[in-house]
Amino acid sequence: MAKKTLIVEQIGSPIRRAPDQRQTLVGLGLNKMHRQRELEDTPSVRGMISKVSHLVRVVDGK
Repeated sequence: MAKKTLIVEQIGSPIRRAPDQRQTLVGLGLNKMHRQRELEDTPSVRGMISKVSHLVRVVDGK
């Protein structure tokens, strides 16, 4: 059975944001605008997405 994944895109800049929000973006594999990453759908990834929800958007869930 395939694991569920999420495609997350960075839509906001980390400039003038708290350092922990910058590190959360780096932890998600995002560091430039409009970058997309396919991530495993786990509670920890969901928590990271919710922490920076104003800077990212979930493009697609498989």
